[in-house]
Amino acid sequence: MSMRFGIIGGGVMGEALLSRLLAQKVYSSNEVIVSDRLPQRRAFLSEKYGIETTEDNQAAASATEVLLLAIKPQVWDRVATDLTAREEVPEQQLVISILAGVRFSQLEWAFPGQPIVRAMPNTPATVGMGMTALAPGSLADDRHLDRAQAIFQAVGEVVEVPESMMDAVTGLSGSGPAYVAMAIEALADGGVAAGLPRAIATKLAVQTVLGTAQLLQASGMHPAELKDRVASPGGTTIAGIVKLEKAGFRSAAIEAVMAACQRSKELGN
Repeated sequence: MSMRFGIIGGGVMGEALLSRLLAQKVYSSNEVIVSDRLPQRRAFLSEKYGIETTEDNQAAASATEVLLLAIKPQVWDRVATDLTAREEVPEQQLVISILAGVRFSQLEWAFPGQPIVRAMPNTPATVGMGMTALAPGSLADDRHLDRAQAIFQAVGEVVEVPESMMDAVTGLSGSGPAYVAMAIEALADGGVAAGLPRAIATKLAVQTVLGTAQLLQASGMHPAELKDRVASPGGTTIAGIVKLEKAGFRSAAIEAVMAACQRSKELGN
């Protein structure tokens, strides 16, 4: 095999992983090949990272120790049909899939007899603050899982879960950055409504969410405990919390995670 790491799909998440892996010297640019159907995307990735690119998925899949599937699940059937036509299958190649909803049973059809690990990262991986859940397939042993962990630890935190939990992971941490972004936008809008300039309101909202997350992580405190500490009797915070409860803030967040989880299940059917 001439390459150590291949990616099928050079989109946002594929590039996020690529950039961090190169920056942290997990792989060097001459060890990576990326396939993508868009010529402008291939040109961009090649120029920015000095890697080899191709429009041929089989080329990326046939020459690498580790193959990352970073395409949209909606195009999986087309790509899988292409990959099953490979004449050369690298011995002991590890396949890592970040396709939401695409099950091991579907992946194993395209990669029979190969070790496979399913992964669900999220977009904060772009800045090294991602959260990734890994689920090992039946042929993936500790060595394969360690390799997958090393790849995703380059972009943030990693947990291991069984495949049965991957749809729930997708609904929470996979889709979660969009929910948090909406909450930040709403907080900033509230600040503007209360009289703050937009730039200041946005900065306050972003740093408040970031700092709160870091405080919870560092302290191990339950979110409800932190809420109670901030909400003094008869104060401003509890007045705001009452409004959030009346608007169904928490139930809306729960339903968003459940809806995304359900959609992940549908994508695999």
